[in-house]
Amino acid sequence: MTKVKICGLMELEHVKVAVESGADAIGFVFAKSRRRVTVEQAKELATAVPIDVLKIGVFVNEVIEEVERIAREVSLDMVQLHGDEDPDYVRRLSFPTIKALSIKTQKDVQKASQYEVDYFLFDAPGVEFRGGSGHSFDWSLLAKANISHNKVILAGGLTETNINEAINTVHPFMVDVSSGVETAQRKDAEKIRTFIRAVRDEER
Repeated sequence: MTKVKICGLMELEHVKVAVESGADAIGFVFAKSRRRVTVEQAKELATAVPIDVLKIGVFVNEVIEEVERIAREVSLDMVQLHGDEDPDYVRRLSFPTIKALSIKTQKDVQKASQYEVDYFLFDAPGVEFRGGSGHSFDWSLLAKANISHNKVILAGGLTETNINEAINTVHPFMVDVSSGVETAQRKDAEKIRTFIRAVRDEER
């Protein structure tokens, strides 16, 4: 069953909706972004996340000590690295790790072979910030990659209208959505419900 991560959550209402609708993971952004939350905000939001739903923190080129501090304070289950972190940086982290890679060409996909991580998140290149551009990339590039589907998280421009095609093309372990469940740059409760329902319907 394809897992679902709702990322960039900033309001308790939307965390609760995501959890109640069956999200498997919740993402909090600690990097420069219009979806950025403080540690205190994230701690409050995390109170609405049950133990069986993953709490994932998104970081970009942050010093390791700060990543570890925030992860401990918020009780994160995983950290997601969206910057230029190298394989040595990843090895030094004590938390399970997702390495995000921006994909334009097959060469970008092949960069995954450099890293020893728990999961890879494949995303379209960011525009103003790293990731979260709302654009998709050529999913067929992943079909040619020698990467276990159990380690693939697919992001970038996913919506209720294209999620079925995305899953059928990539067969990812998890799909990650942020802007695809927003209206006027704010999370939309009904879009969260509809997106998760579309993923579950695909698997029936």
